[in-house]
Amino acid sequence: MSFDEWAHVVGRTFEVTAVVVLVVGFVAALVGGARVWRSTGSGRTAYRALRELLGGGLLIALEILVAADLVSTVAVSATLENISVLGLIVLIRTFLSFSLETEIEGVFPWRRAATVQRRGSSGGEDASGAGDRLPGGSERSGATAPHHD
Repeated sequence: MSFDEWAHVVGRTFEVTAVVVLVVGFVAALVGGARVWRSTGSGRTAYRALRELLGGGLLIALEILVAADLVSTVAVSATLENISVLGLIVLIRTFLSFSLETEIEGVFPWRRAATVQRRGSSGGEDASGAGDRLPGGSERSGATAPHHD
């Protein structure tokens, strides 16, 4: 097996792994959201848990897909068009990862340290007192859009 064939197989393996992660993440998010809803009776809390779990699965899958793209760059002929297309795909997937992470965390990455410091100095709440704790111990600030039950 030549190096190009091997790189193509590795790239495809990453892509299949990303699909599996998406499916498992989706099922885990549904189960987790249902468990939270059943234990709390709150649709709002269950919705937040569902979004957080699904977003986490999407983030992992996107990271794996970026790795697949990077591996695939060595398997294609190095034309300017091929490299440009792959670069654009990586750029789009990286932007999606950044957007998802910001949506899940409720804060931009460069503001995360300030948010953690505020929570630590105010006993788990953010400075506005709007933070809440989801089952499982994760905290959410009131920075996300309003959710409906």
